[in-house]
Amino acid sequence: MANFIFGVFLILVLSYLSNRVTGKATVKEIHADVDGKLKQLNKPAVKTIQSDDGDIIDCVDIYRQPAFDHPALRNHVIQMKPNFNFKEMEFNSKNGSSKLTVFQTWQKSGSCPKGTVPIRRIRREDLLRAQSVQQFGRKPQDVVLKSNTTIGRFPSINSNALALPAIVNRSAAILATVGANYTGAKADINVWNPNVESEDFTTAQVWLKAGPNDNFESIESGWTVNPQLYGDKKTRLFAHWTVRIIWLMYTLMISHYPTYLQKDSYKTTGCFDLQCSGFIQTSSKIALGAAISPISMELGQQYYITIGIYMDEITNNWWLIFGNGITIGYWPASTLNVLKNSATMVEWGGQVYSPNVRKSPHTKTAMGSGKFASSLKGNACYMENIAIVDFSTQLQYPPAVTTLAEENYCYTALNHQDGSESSPTFYFGGPGQNYNCP
Repeated sequence: MANFIFGVFLILVLSYLSNRVTGKATVKEIHADVDGKLKQLNKPAVKTIQSDDGDIIDCVDIYRQPAFDHPALRNHVIQMKPNFNFKEMEFNSKNGSSKLTVFQTWQKSGSCPKGTVPIRRIRREDLLRAQSVQQFGRKPQDVVLKSNTTIGRFPSINSNALALPAIVNRSAAILATVGANYTGAKADINVWNPNVESEDFTTAQVWLKAGPNDNFESIESGWTVNPQLYGDKKTRLFAHWTVRIIWLMYTLMISHYPTYLQKDSYKTTGCFDLQCSGFIQTSSKIALGAAISPISMELGQQYYITIGIYMDEITNNWWLIFGNGITIGYWPASTLNVLKNSATMVEWGGQVYSPNVRKSPHTKTAMGSGKFASSLKGNACYMENIAIVDFSTQLQYPPAVTTLAEENYCYTALNHQDGSESSPTFYFGGPGQNYNCP
């Protein structure tokens, strides 16, 4: 009888959540959800900054940021800086190029005081653009792994080839290394502002992953153009994560035996920036989700951001480092599972999320600069000074890498080294729809 009552209760709860997600909720329910979510996300501000680009930046007490809504972080003591020396993490590459670093637009309008963190304010219209309030800030829910389909096999350092299944609604062009225990990765990422259609988004980023191919755990960062999430087509700094979870469930009204359901690969957890609890920000200078500028120009000045993600081997927290040693914050070890000790795969490159990839007519959303990789510097988007950290604690170019472009007529990938470079430069991108990608 107890199982029957629990089963009925769970069905009612799932039905309620399904109505919210599928759009069957009433207008009154939707507005109630929006109001509740805004209250949850927008914490009380010590100071508010109105940016020239229209963003509102709230300076929030560091202990009142969204991360502390997470059950595992209720009594968490913030680690204010990592237990490693940035000078020791420098990668001495001789890849010289005339590129300049960028700044965040809001920084021209003010700064946040010590003891606070800058958080981009979420507005009502941001939530109303989302597929549902529950889905806000997450990658599209209908992005699932195709069964019995692979996009390629990566050679692994331990000689075991890794087959990657294809992902619906995503097209990527990446450089990857697989098979070691990675405790960090970095790259200088060329910054552009590619064309993006309203339902799509594009990124240029670094990923660190662990876990099975169809249920991986990931922490990642770079730049994105994402009009559905941010409400415009500006190039913005972002961070994202997804955590593999194991649910213990009982088969309702049928059996007392437990069933273990393993997730994630973006299915149920994680989000962009600080739009859910999970990432702890420590910097008062950088706002995740805020616009960055200037932008690179074709055959002109090239701009870049440096992204580094490193594990603190004392606390096992993963730190996000921006530019020349600015610690943005960290993903706490207490919220991670398979990434708690190391990553087993690192990827660099770009991706396009769209309902119109892998089909015709193809999306016109571009990746990188919108030019193919073969057009090289000044035209194509690139990453240089690519490096990993393993348990030797030394930054180094990965000993084994592979390039992959899932739709080679739409977006391409090229790892190229000329005589003046001490390590290869990775080029990636493309226009999406074109003569050969109809």
